[in-house]
Amino acid sequence: MTFAELISHYELARSEGVVLRYLADAYRALRRTVPDSSRTEDLDDITEWLGELVRQVDSSLLDEWEQLTNPGAETDADQLAFGAESIRPISANERAFRVMVRNAMFRRVELAALRRWDILADMGSGLDWEAELAPYFAEYERIGTGPDARGPQLFQVEQRPGFWHVRQVLDDPAGDHGWALEAVVDLAESDAAGEVAFDEVTVSAG
Repeated sequence: MTFAELISHYELARSEGVVLRYLADAYRALRRTVPDSSRTEDLDDITEWLGELVRQVDSSLLDEWEQLTNPGAETDADQLAFGAESIRPISANERAFRVMVRNAMFRRVELAALRRWDILADMGSGLDWEAELAPYFAEYERIGTGPDARGPQLFQVEQRPGFWHVRQVLDDPAGDHGWALEAVVDLAESDAAGEVAFDEVTVSAG
């Protein structure tokens, strides 16, 4: 979920400041206390994503800490002081943005697995999800959503100027991996919205 989705889902509007500070503390803990010998690519991905999530909501929670741990580093507050129009674009941190895109794609996989066509329709792609996935469910009884389904081997990104073409392969029970969700991510629109913006989403087979 995005931060706004989390607050809305759990009805935390009156406590969102506390939640944000908690997430900022979690980010700092991951950055400072995990020894290099225990760090993994997955953990680094999560750390970068969490830091960017907090920064996009309120960069001041991290700016002071960044200055203390890395004196001389330029922060978002510094950029604004020197005339920048806004905080850095959400796609500027490529590693964190890639995690955001993976999360957004997998959210659609989870909803498809639950056959929540109503929520998928509200996401605005204009796709008739139930009709598009009817042939899949005629062939397979379910869509996997476990660790293997979330694994990087089932997610591919092709980067183009201004756009990313992404493909999330569906984890079918037979392991055929012939079905996938594909989407085009508009970087400029994502930067303007402060969250992942899809130009189009499609279902592909074969």
